[in-house]
Formats: sequence, C-alpha cells, structure tokens
Amino acid sequence: MTRMTGFYSDEWTFWHSVGLQALFLPIGGYVQPPSGAAGADTPDSKRRLWSLLKTSGLMERLAVAGPAKVDNADLIRVHTQRYIDEFKEVSAAGGGDIGDFAPFSAGGFDIARISAGLAKAAISDVTTGKVARAYALCRPAGHHCLADRSMGFCVLANIPIAIEAARADHGLGKVAILDWDVHHGNGTQSIYYERGDTLTISIHQENCFPPGYSGVEDRGEGDGGGANINIALPPGAGDAAYLSSIDTIVLPALERFRPDLIVIASGLDAGAADPMARMLVHSETFRAMTQRMVDAADRLCSGRLVIVHEGGYSEASVPFLGLAIVEALSGERTDVVDPTLAIFQAQQPGPETTAFQLQWVDRLAHIFAT
Repeated sequence: MTRMTGFYSDEWTFWHSVGLQALFLPIGGYVQPPSGAAGADTPDSKRRLWSLLKTSGLMERLAVAGPAKVDNADLIRVHTQRYIDEFKEVSAAGGGDIGDFAPFSAGGFDIARISAGLAKAAISDVTTGKVARAYALCRPAGHHCLADRSMGFCVLANIPIAIEAARADHGLGKVAILDWDVHHGNGTQSIYYERGDTLTISIHQENCFPPGYSGVEDRGEGDGGGANINIALPPGAGDAAYLSSIDTIVLPALERFRPDLIVIASGLDAGAADPMARMLVHSETFRAMTQRMVDAADRLCSGRLVIVHEGGYSEASVPFLGLAIVEALSGERTDVVDPTLAIFQAQQPGPETTAFQLQWVDRLAHIFAT
C-alpha cells in the first residue's frame, strides 16, 4: 500500500496573537490603529489555506494528524535555558515582546510549543517511514528565531527543534534545509552556521528582513564552512528567477551534500500580492519548485521531504499558493483553479528585466559552485 502524505495542524495555532499592529508596527505615536485586520501576522491566511484544503477535497487524501507539545528537552537542544524561562514567564504574565518584532499574547509559550510540535511530528513520521512526505501548518513561524532571542514573528526555532529531536530519537543524519520564505532564514542559519551535518539554503529578497541583510558572503564557519548558501534576489524577481535559482544553485548543492532528509521552510510571502515584500511569485512557481524538491528527494534520500509553513500574509493569495504546494507534495490534483494566476503571470518581469535577473542568479551560481 502506498504511504500517504501527512498533514499536521492544530486549532490552537490559529489562536496565536501578536496584538494590534499596523502591518508590523506597534500602535502608538503617529502609527494609527488599522481598520479591520490587526496587522500582517493574523491567523487568517493560514486558516484560509486550511479551509481551501478542506473544501477542495484534498484534505481527505492526506494523513491528517496533530502534535503533542515539545518539552523542555526538545527546546534545550536548540535554545538557551535563559530564553526558554523568560519566554515562559512573560507568556504567563500576559505576553509581550522579548525580541525584535516578535510580540505574543498570554499563552504564547504553550501555543509556540504546539507549533514546534507540528514540525517535530512531521519530521519524526517521515524519518521513521510512517508517512511518505509531510506538510506542517505551523504558526507562529520559526525561521527568524535565534537560540537566545525571538525575531520577526518567530518565537521558537520550529525546524531546528524538530530536526534535533529526530536526531536524538531516531538517529537522523544529514539534513538539507531550503528556505524559500521571502525573508532571510537568519535564525536557522545562526543555529547551524558551524555545523557540517546541516546544509542551509535561503532564497530571499535582498535587504528585506532582517533589514539590510543579503548574506551572499556568509558561507558558514568551522565544520560548517561551505554549508550555508544565501541566494539574495533583487526586488521584483518572479517565476524565472526563482526556478533558475532552484535549477542552477539549489539542486547542485543538494547533489553535492547528499542529505538523508530535505526540509523546506515554506514562507509564501514571495507571492505577488504579499504586503511584506516585493516579489512576483505565483502559484505555479510554488508548484514547480515543490515538484523539483519532490524529485530531488526521490533521487537523494528515498523521498524523505518535509515542508514546514513559515510566513505569508496575503489572505487572498496564500490559500492558492499553499494548495499548489500541497498538491505537488502529495501528487494529488484538485479541481481548484487559482483565480489570481493569470493576473500574476501577466505581471511577470519583461524580457530585459528577466535577462538581468537571470544574469544575477548565474553570478551567484558561479560563487556557490566554488
């Protein structure tokens, strides 16, 4: 019997609150409270993805599961005890922000443990062969979180926590992490920067977040030398630039590294309608990138592939971007037609801009090939 693709979610993750904000700015001074939604990081885009998976019928073809919370033993492998204790204390006192642009409300610590637990369950089940591949709909996200500090809506490092749990519990070996969130995966990079057992690759908008950071020159140190790749793309990059980055940089790096598991930090904020970035990716881009990763996993690591949800803030487009990913991951196609696709395909860069972007990617490919 063919093993199914796993899908991991939990109602509590939709209850995570960052408080009232205007986009990502705290309210006060000259920052007026917004009308309607309370800032960028609301549960709506993620809940709408869950709803579309349900109404499309795709959810019925997935192995749906929920998590247990990660415990202190899971957290301490990645985070400092001081940070864990502070997060727990502030959460119990009503919430706050103990980092940079990473607010949370009362109970945020327990919800974050559930979110990390989704990633842990997904990676565990793929590692042990319980499911063929997996998607974890995590919230809050994790890829900006450092070992000792939260950042950018991320309060626990979901993917590193899950990977290190699988290494401790199941003897998982080499792992490649591809982060295609539009913002740099700085937290994941920092955690694995001196380790050679984990390849970290980030495709992100140059200088977007953390503000002013590109990172092309940052390749890792010590045992991790050469095991960190930052593909910083110019604003306005779309389908051609992203697929070229996968084909000329990501896939060759995976072939050289030969991982035992591939994990994708799947932010959907490179989508053309996202308020937090300036890229032009559409649903067929995400479908094609996912299919390339499915094929790579089949070649390199017996199909072991896990996708962990990160950012993505457009309530209108995120559901269709995510659906395309889960369809490609599971090999199942629904009848849903993305109503935004034709518009965003028409808005792709013209021939001269595309040629410039492909030259940009080719220059990076030469750097990372050495």
